[in-house]
Amino acid sequence: MMKKYIIFSLIMVGLTVTSCQDYLEVESLSKTSQDVQFGDVSNATSAVVAIYGELIGDNGYGNRLSVILPQGADDFETSGDYNCNDRRGISMYEACSSNPELNNPFKQLYSGIERANLCIKYIPSSPVYQNGSQSDADMMDRLLGEALALRAQFYYELIRNWGDVPFQDKPSSDYENLFLEKTDRDIIYEQIIADLEEAATYVPWRTEANIPPTRLSKGAIKGLRARIALARAGYSLRRDSQQMEQGANPQEYYAIARQECLEIMQNSGNHSLNPDYEDIFRSLHEGRADNTNEIMFEVGAFGGNSKTDSKLGYYNGLRHDRASQWNGGAGVNAIPVYFYEFNRVDLRRDVTINIFQVNAKEMTVVAASNRWTDGKFRKSWTDITGPSQNLAVNWPILRYADVLLMFAEADNEVNNGPTSQAIDALQQVRARAFMGNEDQIEPIPTGKQAFFDAIVQERYLEFGGESIRKYDLIRWNLLNDKFIETRQKLTDFMEGTGQYAGYPEVIYYQEATYDPSLSAQQVVENLDIFFTGNDSSAVFYNATPDPSQVPAGYTQAQWLDGITPEYIDSERKGFMQYFEPNRKELLPIYDDIINTNYNLTQDYGY
Repeated sequence: MMKKYIIFSLIMVGLTVTSCQDYLEVESLSKTSQDVQFGDVSNATSAVVAIYGELIGDNGYGNRLSVILPQGADDFETSGDYNCNDRRGISMYEACSSNPELNNPFKQLYSGIERANLCIKYIPSSPVYQNGSQSDADMMDRLLGEALALRAQFYYELIRNWGDVPFQDKPSSDYENLFLEKTDRDIIYEQIIADLEEAATYVPWRTEANIPPTRLSKGAIKGLRARIALARAGYSLRRDSQQMEQGANPQEYYAIARQECLEIMQNSGNHSLNPDYEDIFRSLHEGRADNTNEIMFEVGAFGGNSKTDSKLGYYNGLRHDRASQWNGGAGVNAIPVYFYEFNRVDLRRDVTINIFQVNAKEMTVVAASNRWTDGKFRKSWTDITGPSQNLAVNWPILRYADVLLMFAEADNEVNNGPTSQAIDALQQVRARAFMGNEDQIEPIPTGKQAFFDAIVQERYLEFGGESIRKYDLIRWNLLNDKFIETRQKLTDFMEGTGQYAGYPEVIYYQEATYDPSLSAQQVVENLDIFFTGNDSSAVFYNATPDPSQVPAGYTQAQWLDGITPEYIDSERKGFMQYFEPNRKELLPIYDDIINTNYNLTQDYGY
């Protein structure tokens, strides 16, 4: 595929990378290098840490894999105007194959696979693995399990963005010809699902080895296996038919997902729902595990550079004026109608969506509805100020809430309707969201389709801004349906009709002091918004007050008026303007990658 090899001396330094542009023939790795690298646990650990290093950076989950490639659903989109050769082309489903945003993420994923392949090959044959102490052998097993699981994650990311891709399951030096053809994704899925099953036998539970969330535990591996099994059971755009089709034997993979999630739930002393939803995301900014280890696996960021750090909170997240001490955010915008999908007492709403921004005077101002941002990442939640772009904010790959909802979904499929366990799993997630207002939780349906619909909605509310929604809608084959539905909602929002009838066209506000130590909900409650009546929270649901009643000194922010026909349907800004079902569910491969390998083809109409 890509003619480059990572030699052992580079792996030993952990995070040093060979150039993605090197397509060089090199000699096979010497036995001495193998023995040195895998001859003791310390050096072997360095080799596995180097695999983790390919998760992060601008081309990994520090930016492109986390908040650029996944954009384009009914929760969030990339800000700005359409251009097929930048991030907005991806978000609006009209990325050109010359779009440079597609290049390095693809290559970095294969770089991670190469590093994993080296470890998977050489750890089992190492002297310390075969003849060392039992404790050394156990640690080498754990390292092997991590390498298998990381390779699975890299391939999952390739498949969900590009579909069928070349499958390389051994080091590059073991191939006579690296110009590999694409392999059917189901074949790759079969291998990585098997790999994850094996990996889970090697890696301990979090509490057994005090494993931090930036390293894989048994629970995290089982959760990833459940996620990939659901993807295998679901729909994807197929090369041969050029249609969205469900994978063969889906019940087998629903059963795998259900069982893996059940085993995690039965070991809930390792992970549990954090009663403080906001703490989950604060922890990512503060370099610590969240209070109950709900985040089961997150990508570590550090170093202040584009290779090992992240731009989370600077590229995306709350908009801080450049003249403020924080300076950053606003690369991702909320779809305005998403705000109203939340019940007004749902504690997730104000964590997930920022309806305000921080101005040059470091005061909060209400933002127009077409400028709301994703709230789970905020530079002002870090201790970094000034123009810094790399903020060492980690990216969450898997949360325990996802395990509960995956279990509920899989159980519903396996049993042709939800069991009491599935209903309870969904109820746990809802109860956290409505803490203190449990009486407003709607009854959970018991019919198969109605329960599935409830899962679709709950995942929508629970994971907004975590780059999950697009891929959920694809595997359910609901992407086009949700886009049609959302366009109608946006039209109703703009016109103040339907469910938005009687909502405010504008909001009147004054600047308020911004204090990032306050909770997200407190910041919203402290916004100085003019309202009539006794309930300040009703200001978002009541008609615009008579301007003659508004005291002097208040400023207008466009609310329903923030949406115009151009926002819904225009070449520059239209909502998912260029999406075409049975074509745009996958991305094109970057031109230079196609040109480098004569066995690669550009499929799906690109």
